[in-house]
Amino acid sequence: MGRWLALVILVWPLLEIAGLVWLSGRIGLGLTLASVVLGFLVGLALLRRTGLQAVQKLRLAMDRGQEPGHTLIDAASFAVAGILLIVPGPLSDALALLIMLPWSRALVLRAMARQFEARVAVHQSVIKGEYEVVNEDPPSRPSDVTRLGPPGWAEKDGAEKDGDFTDGNRR
Repeated sequence: MGRWLALVILVWPLLEIAGLVWLSGRIGLGLTLASVVLGFLVGLALLRRTGLQAVQKLRLAMDRGQEPGHTLIDAASFAVAGILLIVPGPLSDALALLIMLPWSRALVLRAMARQFEARVAVHQSVIKGEYEVVNEDPPSRPSDVTRLGPPGWAEKDGAEKDGDFTDGNRR
């Protein structure tokens, strides 16, 4: 996997440059540069809009008690598309447009769900440990429970219902 990633990182810029040269030969240098600048501006706008909408949709999903998986996948997809639009070149722009299509996001969501289920199934285990029962009998009444707190927390004069309370100790 690491070798493929290194190969893609090395070959991708070469493909982008070749695409820009081919595109400038077809439509001219001026329109090619205009498309690069336009892609950059659209990518920035997309990133800004995606970030704001993702937070709003995430809050709405959480308020409704829904799983925010679709919201997060959509936000991540549009963020990746925005970054790809910022990168100059026709290959990254085409990939960004492909990522923004609804059916491609659905494919990514299904693939991630399968990956998640596979990882959860592999890593399900029981954590074993030792424990010790400290007090088998619960206190019979609330006054048997040790009270914790700062001095004078019960009442202003330090008096408590079951007895006097001064400096955190019973008298």
